[in-house]
Amino acid sequence: MIYNSYYESPIGKILIASKNDKLIGVWMEGQKYFLNNIKEEMERNENDPIIIKTKDWLNRYFKGEKPDIKEFKGILAPNGTNFAKDVWRELCNIPYGKTITYGEIAKTIAKKNNKKSMSAQAVGGAVGHNPISIIIPCHRVIGANGSLTGYAGGIDKKIKLLEIENANIKKV
Repeated sequence: MIYNSYYESPIGKILIASKNDKLIGVWMEGQKYFLNNIKEEMERNENDPIIIKTKDWLNRYFKGEKPDIKEFKGILAPNGTNFAKDVWRELCNIPYGKTITYGEIAKTIAKKNNKKSMSAQAVGGAVGHNPISIIIPCHRVIGANGSLTGYAGGIDKKIKLLEIENANIKKV
């Protein structure tokens, strides 16, 4: 059974989902790929420990307290291809308040897989399908020229999240 609950945030409603004591989703209402890959029925559960933990983390995040993604070690379970999971693992390494380009992620993954190169566009596709927004920080990925290109939740939300983190951003 998938449990869910809504969280009211400064950027709008966020749906949190857990399954088998793992966090499987954090989606902003109206974001592209909302509930993508979820085929099972869901049940609202405000008392699920994973949902409670996620809400606490989000509360601290939106207060600017810099909660650590390591608090979710062993309980993040995004559903996707092996390639997408590789990309999402790389996203978890981006420090709070910092940004990285799609191309830099592509180079890192190519190197780890002993490949000469990898498509930044393919990385962008995986970043866009991240089902655990904010916690797996896809909002920290920017275009090669520093532009705030692409964000499944909307560029306005990406800007707000980066502002919360006091990231040095270029609004193009």
